[in-house]
Amino acid sequence: MTAVAAAAVAMSTPARAADAEPMHIIVGYAPGGAADSLARLYAEQLRQDGHGTVVVENRPGASARLALDYVKRAKPDGKTVFIGPSPLFTIFPLTYKKLGYDADKDLIPAAVLTDVPTAVAAGPQQPYRNMKEYVDWAKRNPGGASLGLATIGSAGHLGTVALGKSAGISITPAAYRGASPMLVDVISGNVSIGWDAVASMMPLYKGGKLQFLGVSGTRRAKALPDVPTMKEQGFSQYDYATSWYGVFVPAGTQPDVLAKVEKMFLAASGNAATATKLEALGLEVVARSGQEARRRIQVERAAWKPIVEATGFVAED
Repeated sequence: MTAVAAAAVAMSTPARAADAEPMHIIVGYAPGGAADSLARLYAEQLRQDGHGTVVVENRPGASARLALDYVKRAKPDGKTVFIGPSPLFTIFPLTYKKLGYDADKDLIPAAVLTDVPTAVAAGPQQPYRNMKEYVDWAKRNPGGASLGLATIGSAGHLGTVALGKSAGISITPAAYRGASPMLVDVISGNVSIGWDAVASMMPLYKGGKLQFLGVSGTRRAKALPDVPTMKEQGFSQYDYATSWYGVFVPAGTQPDVLAKVEKMFLAASGNAATATKLEALGLEVVARSGQEARRRIQVERAAWKPIVEATGFVAED
């Protein structure tokens, strides 16, 4: 081997080694929820697309802020990415006194993956069949209304606080370390209702273990055409509660690496089989750029600001 050839091999080896490093997708919730299901579908599609080993890591706790903190400290080389819901960047900056991260500086949006229709659910044994009936029930049973949540300070939490104030009822929030343990208590009736992504609850709904009282947003979810929106039932507090999942990388990630991550995930979103699986879970594929993610964050934060101020909610944990 000539000296020039040897030098070329030496120079290319670190690059090949870097490419061979696995990508880690960090999820801030326990296995079984919407974020976990989505991350695992994308991890599989990325592997099929030839991007090597892709590992999903669940780091639940503090309403996904522990996972986000882990990613913001990771090496900005495109090998550690965070998949999480938009409220971490749209609502949390408005509600937390001590957030622990800068929503505009510590992570960089790489792509919007899916819209996330959300819903209020209850156990099948409960006497109410829609949100209007639930509000009437809560008025007749003061102190009995409770809301199970995977994330305190989420869109569903704030929407429910606002609804409670408007309707003159008190709905006590109960926080869990993920959707799965929360839904166990919803099914059993330990909490009167639960709020989460439709995707997290679809298997239980299809199995007859849950009923949906209403979905968020201003249009019915594609996966639940027979379930009315909250707005249809007279409750506008959930108009902005349809959030979205995005991919984020640590600040300091170079533009070319950011562009590569964006391209990888948008291509995976374009796979018809993956899109069908996501839609079956109740996630609606949108596949938008990192620039669009940044725009949506600012627009939605502005929309939530007066709602947060009206509820007076402040997150303390």
